[in-house]
Amino acid sequence: MMVAGCGSDAAPLPAAQNGSDDVPAVTLRPPASATGASQPPEVASATGPAATAGNGAAAGYDAVGYASWYGDGLEGATTASGAPFANAGMTAAHRTLPLGSYAEVTALDTGRTILVRITDRGPTPPDREIDLSTAAARSLGTAAKPLAPVRVRSVAASPADAAAIAQGQAASPRLDTPEAVLRPLRRQLPAPTRALPTPVAPVAVPPGVPLTVQIAAFSNEARAKEVAASFHGRVETADGLWRVRVGPLSTAAEAKRVRDAAVSRGYGDAAILRDR
Repeated sequence: MMVAGCGSDAAPLPAAQNGSDDVPAVTLRPPASATGASQPPEVASATGPAATAGNGAAAGYDAVGYASWYGDGLEGATTASGAPFANAGMTAAHRTLPLGSYAEVTALDTGRTILVRITDRGPTPPDREIDLSTAAARSLGTAAKPLAPVRVRSVAASPADAAAIAQGQAASPRLDTPEAVLRPLRRQLPAPTRALPTPVAPVAVPPGVPLTVQIAAFSNEARAKEVAASFHGRVETADGLWRVRVGPLSTAAEAKRVRDAAVSRGYGDAAILRDR
């Protein structure tokens, strides 16, 4: 999965609401390949079975960041794992976790936790930790917003859970993470560098200054063309990326409708650009 938005009309994302209670910090562990050091076979957790070496090179991965979600316009597209993308599956894209491995994703706002299988690569924006399928985002309770603070922890799936996900079903329910654990995790969230575009007032744009909506940028041309077709847009290529754009549009109100439609379909970085 190579979805990424590259809009320029962006405002800072509001900071996560972190608690101030005096609770012990939670130590997160990056993958061994990121530190050059070997990782122990288990990582303590309050959300179910400990992460184990059963996940191969992913053993010990434990990080916080922001989750986005994707799916519309990509049904059936070939993922990095070679399998067709299924929007209804409990899957996700990650930059470094091994394809075919499993991860627990916890929503830091609510403590809700789900199990996903890593089947694709992404997300492209550096401030994002994971891209969830639409079904996974709905199960986690984060589908209503383009970005959500999460914890991603590598785990070894039980045979029953692996079979359920392979059949397009959700794994067995996970215990919610308690607030006492969520608070220190929120404090470790990196500062987001990308956010929703600033709303544009619905006023007419002077002639000769049309607007364009950039839906997203992809590192895969075929996927960019699929998404462009679903928005009746076009694909522009630059710097090794294929950008999906719609326009020119004559009014800010029209551009905002297109941008909002893209955001509602999971393209949270969709942005309104002023043509030069």
